[in-house]
Amino acid sequence: MTQTLEQQRAENAWQVSEKYDREHVNIAKGLPALIMNSGLMQVLAFAHEKGKKHEVVATDLRAWLVKRISNNKITDDPGFAQFMNVLMSAKPQDYQFINAEALAWLKWLRQMAAARKPEKGGE
Repeated sequence: MTQTLEQQRAENAWQVSEKYDREHVNIAKGLPALIMNSGLMQVLAFAHEKGKKHEVVATDLRAWLVKRISNNKITDDPGFAQFMNVLMSAKPQDYQFINAEALAWLKWLRQMAAARKPEKGGE
């Protein structure tokens, strides 16, 4: 049985969010608005500069985007610098696709990560 793209996004978000704590969840919740206000490249640069938990979430996002761009041929994060070079050299329609895919995946990540780490109750 073949999964829909939405199912693939949900599954990936569920898997990566397993290692998240509440701070990761808060970062994931804030990224879509940051991307819409500042742009994907600026947000990836910000997360890389912040490091630690921001970089963990950004790495998971990059890994998902590379998987989608490569049609599942590449499943590992290529790293910040290499991915930024891909974005900087992308055709406008490809950049728009990557940006839209980032937002679509983050929609799932926000929900899955929050479901794994509810605000109330024990961890």
